[in-house]
Amino acid sequence: MTTREEAGALVLRMQECFNTRQFDQAAELFTPDFLNHPLGATGFEAGKEAWVQIVARFPAMRVVADDILIDGDKVAIRSSVEGMAAPGSDLWPVLIEIFRLDNGRLAETWGVTEGPDPRH
Repeated sequence: MTTREEAGALVLRMQECFNTRQFDQAAELFTPDFLNHPLGATGFEAGKEAWVQIVARFPAMRVVADDILIDGDKVAIRSSVEGMAAPGSDLWPVLIEIFRLDNGRLAETWGVTEGPDPRH
């Protein structure tokens, strides 16, 4: 069983890998059959490819955890998304993700983004 402290540290480590662009180091944080509901994909590679594409478009993008809530094997995290404000706006998107953990690794995720869409 993953402790609350370990669960919180796991999602923060994932964000650190994203923010430092150490995508390959994040692979060990995910189960081999990681299920990414927003992408409709299984496995870490699909998520890694999405990360590569988004930072190619927004090189200054980073995520900052604002809230982490832990309940059993689930971790919910609300994060500010910096470096991708919509043109002419100082409002930043907010990312809300829920992860299910399995044996100390990220096994499944759901997520939504709120706020201004930087593509418009």
